[in-house]
Amino acid sequence: MNWRRQLRVDLIPKLLNSQDKAIVYFTRRDILGEEVGPTSSVWELPEVQKLLRKQSGGGGWEKAGKDSKIYPPYYYNLVETYKRFRLLVERYELKKDHPAIAKAAEFLFSCQTEEGDIRGFIGNQYATYYTGYILSLLSKAGYENDPRVKKGMQWLLTVRQDDGGWTVPFVTHEYDREMWLRLTSRYAEPVLPDRTKPFSHMATDMALRAFAAHSKYKNSKEARAAGSLLKSRFFKPDAYTSYQSPKYWTRFMFWWPNLLTSLESLASLGFSKDDPDIKKALDWFIDNQQADGLWKLESDKVVKAKDMGERRWVGLRVGRVLKKLYM
Repeated sequence: MNWRRQLRVDLIPKLLNSQDKAIVYFTRRDILGEEVGPTSSVWELPEVQKLLRKQSGGGGWEKAGKDSKIYPPYYYNLVETYKRFRLLVERYELKKDHPAIAKAAEFLFSCQTEEGDIRGFIGNQYATYYTGYILSLLSKAGYENDPRVKKGMQWLLTVRQDDGGWTVPFVTHEYDREMWLRLTSRYAEPVLPDRTKPFSHMATDMALRAFAAHSKYKNSKEARAAGSLLKSRFFKPDAYTSYQSPKYWTRFMFWWPNLLTSLESLASLGFSKDDPDIKKALDWFIDNQQADGLWKLESDKVVKAKDMGERRWVGLRVGRVLKKLYM
C-alpha cells in the first residue's frame, strides 16, 4: 500500500523544498530511497557544528552559572549534555566513531550508578524515563552491545510496575510538599516505586524507547507487553499529574512523549497498522495534516512562522513512521 496516498497533501515537496540540507538528505534517503552518500556529510553542517561547540574536555556540556560540583555529580551538566546528545544522535545521526560522540557517551556513562540507572535528573531519585531515553540514544550511537547499556536495560526491567509498565518511582507515593522537596534534593535516598500503582504512559513511552532502539530487547516479551499498555492509553489522560492532560498526545515539542514518539517505538517493536489502536493514531495524523502538508507542533495552537523548521522535522518523522507501518 502506498503510504503517500493516505495523506491529503503530498508531504515530500514540502520537505525537499526545505533550506535545511539535513532534512533534504534524510528525505531523499529514508523516504524516497535514493543513494545520497555517507551520513558523515551531514555532520559537517553548520547546525551540527553549533551543537558541538563548547563541549568540555570531560565530554559533557556545562550549564553556565550553575554549580556542577554537587551530588549527584553533574546534575546541570548532565541535563545540558543530554539536550545536545539527543539532537546529535537522533536528528543528525552522529555515531560513536565521531570523537565528540565518544566523549559525550563516556560522560553519560559516568552518570550511571552501580544499580544501572542514569542518576541526576531529579535529584538522587530514580528517573526511569530519562534513563530509558538515554539508553536508546546510546544504542543508536553504536553502543547497544556495550555492557553498560545491558546493565541499564536490565535495571529498567527490574523497576517495572506489576502491570508491566513504568512510572517515575517516587511519584507513586503520597507525599506532602515538604517531603516532595526533600526527596528531590541531591542528598535524599532514592525511593522504589509502589508497584501496585498503575503505569504512567508518559514514563512508559520514554522507557520503552530503549527497547525499541535495541536489536535484542525489541523482541522481548516485556517490550511487547509494555507496548500494548502504551497504545491502550492513546488520547487518554496519564495516571499521574506530570503531563497528565490528553492534549500532550498531540504536542510534538522537545523530547516529551506524544503520539509520534509512541508510534515510532511501536513500529520498531513490530506492531501493525491494522491494530485498532495504531490505526486510531494513524488516522489522527491523516485527518490533522495541515494545508501546507505539515502538522502543528501543538494541535490546539495557531501555527507560527517561526515554527516552520521544527514542523519540517516533525513531518520527516511522520513520513518515516507512515512508510514503515504501511510498507
